[in-house]
Amino acid sequence: MYGKREIKKDIRSLGSQALCLLLWFAGLQYASAQNHIDDTPEKKITTAVADPQASFIAIKKKLSHALAINDQMSAALCYQQIGQLFYYQTAYSQAIGNYYRADKIFRSFGDRLKLAENLNNIGQTYYHARQYSAATKVFMESLRLYKALNDHNGMGKAYGFIGQTFEKTNAYARAVKYQQLALKEFKLAGNKSGIAKIYENLGSLHEDKLQLDSALKYFRLAEQINHANNNMLAQIEVLNNLGDVYRKSGRYRQSLPYTYAAAKLAAKHNDQYQLGSAYRDLSKAYNLLNRNDSAYHYSEAGRTIFLKIYTEDNEKQLALLQTLFEIEQKDNAIDRFESEKTTNRIIAIGATVITGLVVLLAASVISRQRLKIKNDQRLNEQSQQSFKSALELKTKELTTHTLNIIQKNQLLDELKDKLNVMIKDDKRDQRRELKKLMNMIQISSSHDKNWEDFRVVFEQVHENFFDSLKQHPAGLNAADMRLLALLKMNLGSADISTMLGISQDSLRIARYRLRKKLNLDEGETLQDFIKTLE
Repeated sequence: MYGKREIKKDIRSLGSQALCLLLWFAGLQYASAQNHIDDTPEKKITTAVADPQASFIAIKKKLSHALAINDQMSAALCYQQIGQLFYYQTAYSQAIGNYYRADKIFRSFGDRLKLAENLNNIGQTYYHARQYSAATKVFMESLRLYKALNDHNGMGKAYGFIGQTFEKTNAYARAVKYQQLALKEFKLAGNKSGIAKIYENLGSLHEDKLQLDSALKYFRLAEQINHANNNMLAQIEVLNNLGDVYRKSGRYRQSLPYTYAAAKLAAKHNDQYQLGSAYRDLSKAYNLLNRNDSAYHYSEAGRTIFLKIYTEDNEKQLALLQTLFEIEQKDNAIDRFESEKTTNRIIAIGATVITGLVVLLAASVISRQRLKIKNDQRLNEQSQQSFKSALELKTKELTTHTLNIIQKNQLLDELKDKLNVMIKDDKRDQRRELKKLMNMIQISSSHDKNWEDFRVVFEQVHENFFDSLKQHPAGLNAADMRLLALLKMNLGSADISTMLGISQDSLRIARYRLRKKLNLDEGETLQDFIKTLE
């Protein structure tokens, strides 16, 4: 959204290899600053950017105070400001860490607006770290929040950010689609600055595809709105873009007034990045006009600016990181000191108390402990014996009950087979009556009324088995729990199919579906799963 899309190396052969390398880094630094997708018409050139070291110390002090009085919302805003500070210094890893600390607090308060704004910060950081997939995911979440709030300005920003990430992955059709959606939302909100920015984005998209007439149309629309709003900071970039388009379309002389105007505004507002960009574009235009003296002059002027920017920004970054390191060292030392002091105090008090208690109570504790151990052993042995006897009785009862059901179902199966033979008889009345009888047997076999009796006895032996299954996230139904109970008893497939009144093929399918529902790993059996419930 957002500045020149690329910084092309145009370093002439006048200087050492070291100077060339420095200038190349300066170009990268410029590209990073120019691609900030959160630039507003007011340009976020603040004290934090001008003096990041002093700003970091001040914000860190506020954060410490907020944490000391447990003011979580103020702490979240401090984390967000620290994240922005690191973001503008291209320390993206530190920025992400602080943004996510703020994210956690905003979520705990349910503040959807602050959360959405902070998500945009996170998305922008991912974007500049070239993690476009992560950036898109975060921007999409921000968009959902803005939609829930019916915030047209917020939706416009989110759509614009998403369009830019698609542009970076060369998905131009989707990029244009989302920029058009952003334009629609900004129009609904009546946000003239937002509309101008989206026109500029659309112009850049068409410029990238060398659709220069369309690019020119959108840049002119952006220029008109910025002029009407007297938004000169945003106008600098638009004028530079207009000069670019005229130059790329072969109208070199026509490009010069726009680029000169951009340079004049950039100098007036001390926008060194855009001033350097304008000088570079003037150099290109004069080179194409074969005015090599002017081309050389502006090329050198641009290089000088970039080198200065690179040097100053590096100094700021180093100072900030040094301050961060020193503060962390200081905080760690204070934490260690407080921890050691507290630990020593606790140890001293504890040692005194323990020594007194040991002297006074040692004899009594030892005597009572011995008596208690003997009584506990006696009671434990009696309890275990009683429990063992009861469990054996219930287990026998469960086994007997299960065998009765199996024998009954086997008898029903035999009767069903015999009836099948009789059905083949040609007597139609007899076939119809026998068919009804067979259906009744089938219902009796499939929906055994004794299952509840079986369940009662089973739960007496395995108390928590069904409760554990009900709490499982897979959402097990009655048939699933019945099959698992029979597997718990280590019954064979033939007995289980008889108990359930289904064929062994149907049993295999039921076991397969149950494994899928439980999401068991490859090689993990249902018996392994049952063991985890014990």
